[in-house]
Amino acid sequence: MHISAPVYHLMRQAKLLARQTGTPLHKALDQIATSEGFQSWGHLTSSLPKGRAAEIVLPQLHAGDLMLLGARPGHGKTLLGLELASMAATLGRKGFFFTLDYHEPAVADRFADLGIDQASAQKTVEVDTSDEISGGYVVSRLERCHTPVVAVIDYLQLLDQRRSNPDLQHQITSLRTYVKATGAICVVISQIDRSFDLSGKPMPDASDVRLPNPLDLSAFDTVCFLHNGKVQVDRAA
Repeated sequence: MHISAPVYHLMRQAKLLARQTGTPLHKALDQIATSEGFQSWGHLTSSLPKGRAAEIVLPQLHAGDLMLLGARPGHGKTLLGLELASMAATLGRKGFFFTLDYHEPAVADRFADLGIDQASAQKTVEVDTSDEISGGYVVSRLERCHTPVVAVIDYLQLLDQRRSNPDLQHQITSLRTYVKATGAICVVISQIDRSFDLSGKPMPDASDVRLPNPLDLSAFDTVCFLHNGKVQVDRAA
């Protein structure tokens, strides 16, 4: 059974329906799923092919890589980040997901969107929702893990909102130094500036990354952009 639009578009429709009608989100999701011919939202997500974007991206990550993962809201960047963390074991690594944007129940909901139940997620990914998350904080957590890792950080633009944190350039440099020294893999999720919507370009690029504070994007070995269900991965020259 096929769906009429990418799942992130259907999720956006459900959220809009919930806001407009006052319907709880889980019921709005079920309504959207029913309109697509499924019994429920869980039925819809469990019927989707798993890992399409992740299966494109994961093989292009190498030990010591620092990746930027960017997309506009609703185009699946958080889901892809979670899926990459959940698939770390396929690379013989442990998955970490650091987020300043979600609390743990919301992360569990996003795992459910991928068809991954909470018990399975807890076995495969260590989720950290601390308000203290920064480049240095991530490094200190990973240093205590004596196994190779895939760490996903959600998201770039929140890392230096706390005045007590070092500037963004310092934090990203610290992450790069760490992954190069240890062979860790780190994926940093990023917002894309809304001006991209008016650009007419088919896919965002580095010039579209929203940077409220200065950052040299050459620190990233790989950049990955998502838009309208398409994935583009480019390695630094």
